[in-house]
Amino acid sequence: MVFHVLTLFPQMIEAVASESILGRAKKSGLIDIIPVNIRDFTTDKHGKVDDYPYGGGPGMVMQAEPVYAAVSHVLEEAPDAKIVYMTAQGRTFNEDAAKEYACDVKGHIIILCGHYEGIDERVIEELSPDEISMGDFVLTGGELPALTFIDCVSRLLPGVLHNEGSAMDESFSNGLLEYPQYTRPEEWRGRKVPEIILSGDHAAVDRYRLKEAERRTMERRPDMFRAYLDKPKTT
Repeated sequence: MVFHVLTLFPQMIEAVASESILGRAKKSGLIDIIPVNIRDFTTDKHGKVDDYPYGGGPGMVMQAEPVYAAVSHVLEEAPDAKIVYMTAQGRTFNEDAAKEYACDVKGHIIILCGHYEGIDERVIEELSPDEISMGDFVLTGGELPALTFIDCVSRLLPGVLHNEGSAMDESFSNGLLEYPQYTRPEEWRGRKVPEIILSGDHAAVDRYRLKEAERRTMERRPDMFRAYLDKPKTT
């Protein structure tokens, strides 16, 4: 899967894309993350890509043509690429949405990062992107949400995680928050690892973990727990 990140700050994307699991996946050829500098597609000699909003108001608005030209450039290489616009006005991103994008494991995704007061609405209408929000809050730009999107989708792709079971056990993967995790030493500052975890009885450990995941979800995310109870159980 190839992520083309259209941004005014490509260094932000490059810094994260080369590290940790994303960096290893990139080196292994499982994914590619390509920053595209929108400033490269402006006709302004000073590299200007924004202007004052019509109708007045604070801040600046990104101009339509540089954004459209940058997207068009990527579409020449990958005409079937999906376009995603990171915006607080989009649908809230979650694990199910990540799975939808991860299903297209050979695809290209164009991620459009807004900045300032946003992007001229006309280019959004022209491109009709999937509009994605990371939650009910506002950030200074789309780069951090874009990186979050890439990280979440990438970890679901085959081979990205060394342990494929990790993605299955994480929070939200089965409608529950993840159960508590422990490692050595067995006792730390008077707190002991639950005996059942050390018992070697794998079936009992699985039952304990499910019970703890249900308890934690009921306490911390009752909305999720209600949805979990209403979801048909497979046997």
